[in-house]
Amino acid sequence: MQKKFKLSDVVLTVICVVFVAEAAAPVAVLGNSQFFWWAFMIVAFLLPYGLISSELGTTYQGDGGLYDWVHQAYPNTRWGARASWWYWLNFPLWMASLAVMVPDLLSIAFGIEIGLVASLLIQLAFILIVTIIACFPVCDSVIILNICAVIKVALALLVGGMGIFFIIKNGFVNDMSAASFLPSFDLDSLSFISVIIFNMLGFEVVCTFSEDMDNPKKQIPQAIIIGGIVIAAVYLLGGFGIGAGIPASEIDAAAGLIESVVLMSGMEGGIFIGAVALLFMVTLFGNMISWSLGVNNTACYAAEHGDMPKPFTKRWAKNDMPIGSAIINGVVAAIICVLGVILTIVAPESELFWTFFALNLVLFLASYLPIFPAFLKLRKEDPDTERPFRVPGNEGMLKVMAYVPMVLIAISIIFCAVPLSFDAETLASVLPITIGAIISIVLGEVLTISREKKNKK
Repeated sequence: MQKKFKLSDVVLTVICVVFVAEAAAPVAVLGNSQFFWWAFMIVAFLLPYGLISSELGTTYQGDGGLYDWVHQAYPNTRWGARASWWYWLNFPLWMASLAVMVPDLLSIAFGIEIGLVASLLIQLAFILIVTIIACFPVCDSVIILNICAVIKVALALLVGGMGIFFIIKNGFVNDMSAASFLPSFDLDSLSFISVIIFNMLGFEVVCTFSEDMDNPKKQIPQAIIIGGIVIAAVYLLGGFGIGAGIPASEIDAAAGLIESVVLMSGMEGGIFIGAVALLFMVTLFGNMISWSLGVNNTACYAAEHGDMPKPFTKRWAKNDMPIGSAIINGVVAAIICVLGVILTIVAPESELFWTFFALNLVLFLASYLPIFPAFLKLRKEDPDTERPFRVPGNEGMLKVMAYVPMVLIAISIIFCAVPLSFDAETLASVLPITIGAIISIVLGEVLTISREKKNKK
């Protein structure tokens, strides 16, 4: 008999999927105004997105996730194909970017230098492990997901606790006047909207695991609500800890949790920093394993409905898992890592490789755009389908809850992929993302049209 998720398992899976331990440090660059933006995005984005995902996930259960929702709403259009293509393509880019972090974390943990070849082998090993685990049912990985969720929360509590301890011992290092908490609406501040939204996405992944749950109609909304509250709390606590213990001027937007712990502790190595580095590395595995299971289900489901290339339909006869998508993810991520090493050798000072990885954020955000109008359309045109969970509110309130997150995503994409100034530095960092996004979208359209033609034959 196949194992099933308990409610606690589903809640921890929500935390493992959605909560990103690395998230608080980059946003802390904003200083005390970060708390306004976290609070605003929790209310304006996380809450409506979580409620809408709960309704769609319990009403239209299955492996398709966001693709199924969009396809249900727009069955005779290419929007389902577009969403599934953008959703899938971001994942191997993200997996490769996390794989690149693993050698650095091992270097910190064990105090050793890792050469270029050894670093590549470690990256490929990370990708291989994630790919193999993704070929087995999610219930087989529940212990891994639960442990990673607990570690993520523990790391956030650690950072928050270190900040509180720092305040007690040294006082506040930043300006704590009321004015410092007011938001700034300059381009630098607004550009962090995309980072915050990225750190709140993933509820639909849990919905693709409905067949592994005892009672998905109850467990999905309960887990999203409970998990959402926990996630909001730990994001705020982690941001508070970093903001309290590190001067805003010293926080590097590109730095993460490890750098923040180093700055607050005053230690650059040793057992404590090494342990934090290893624990953080474990959370990277949790991120990729949980997301790969959801992304693979979505891509395979879309391919079986003719909206993704045929190789994605391949399932393992042993357990019916979508191994075609898992293997393709691993191969693409490995190729990106190899290209990254080649680029490092050819142009050691080049930032193009890391800029290319920012493309995953643009594609990822774009895949969510159709969800919100799809929710409204299904409410209007499919009212008779039983909805175990319904988003509360009248028609006007539902439109606000759908369109506000959609507008925030659109704004985020603009800040990520459109040069808002034309100085050389901005153009060098943003134009590759713009070009990459255009190429990816065009390639997706070509593949979709090609698949449509084959389906008609």
